[in-house]
Amino acid sequence: MKQERNYLLLTPGPLTTTDTVKATMLKDWCTWDKDYNTGVVEDIRSRLVSLATASKGYSAVLMQGSGTASVEAVIGSALGKKDKLLVINNGAYGARMKQIAQVLGVALTSLDYPETSVPAADDIEAILSRDPSITHVALVHCETTTGMLNPINAIAKRVKQHNKCLIVDAMSSFGGIEMDIGELGIDFLISSANKCIQGVPGFGFIIAKRSSLEACKNQARSLSLDLYAQWHMMETQQGKWRFTSPTHVVRAFQQALNELDAEGGVAARALRYQENQRRLVEGMANLGFSALLAREWQSPIISSFHAPTEKSYKFEDFYAALKQQGYVIYPGKVSKADCFRIGNIGDIHPQDIDLLLKAIDNAQQLWR
Repeated sequence: MKQERNYLLLTPGPLTTTDTVKATMLKDWCTWDKDYNTGVVEDIRSRLVSLATASKGYSAVLMQGSGTASVEAVIGSALGKKDKLLVINNGAYGARMKQIAQVLGVALTSLDYPETSVPAADDIEAILSRDPSITHVALVHCETTTGMLNPINAIAKRVKQHNKCLIVDAMSSFGGIEMDIGELGIDFLISSANKCIQGVPGFGFIIAKRSSLEACKNQARSLSLDLYAQWHMMETQQGKWRFTSPTHVVRAFQQALNELDAEGGVAARALRYQENQRRLVEGMANLGFSALLAREWQSPIISSFHAPTEKSYKFEDFYAALKQQGYVIYPGKVSKADCFRIGNIGDIHPQDIDLLLKAIDNAQQLWR
């Protein structure tokens, strides 16, 4: 079924989805039936674990709501009253984890960096050595504030050397960047349906060590965001959700997983995203735009560019000119730099990037 497409979403989610993913949402599902709970939900849970790691002892749980709701479910359930969280923060989403912890009354300390700075493993080593009361460490893998890919391998190594529980917000990277969370020792990985798997918004998911999920029992600071209760229900009742399941979104996600497999898995998708990003950054440089981050820290997920310095440039006009040509980009989110962002994920292919660059070239007449 061919759907009308008004524009391409060049954002880190929600993102442009295939017609076949959208079409699966035209059928209704009963949440009591085995064909949904076993055939869809349990299938998704199993496949998510397989995508995440070859290690044993991991499980997956789906949570209604935005990706942030899943982050809140983990922070609010994984940390008990005697625990303390270290948040490694170099952007808006690290800052959001801090805010969640503060609202929930979780004991908190943070290692804060400017948005364009890379967290250093030695800094993390120092704070963990200095403060033995820290029990959990949380960080964002791909900080889409800037597009920075934080050095997860080096950080995870230091965290696990100190035997701390590691929480990773991989919202915008899971499914688009290869990693094995078992090898990294990640206790909780959090992502969302509408990111690199290329589903639609409506639920998030957590892939976690079974032992870490079991340790969450009776610790939740919320009824609906009780991670253990949701996981236990799915484990013991063949994929049943505690409260209303977003059935259409869940079925669309299963279709998106099928399409990920058909593309060649995470490795093949990662190559496509990398090529999208390479063409974008090189093409933007040819048009006179400079990237916010050094090349070695740019992720294949989203890229930030310095705004033109001409007085006649206005992001709102630039945005409108691109949307009129069929492309939607993101405003900047960096506090000390005037910039804008362009995503490379979703049902976006290198030829789409080439056409986008032509549209950007056309839009430059607004200020030149």
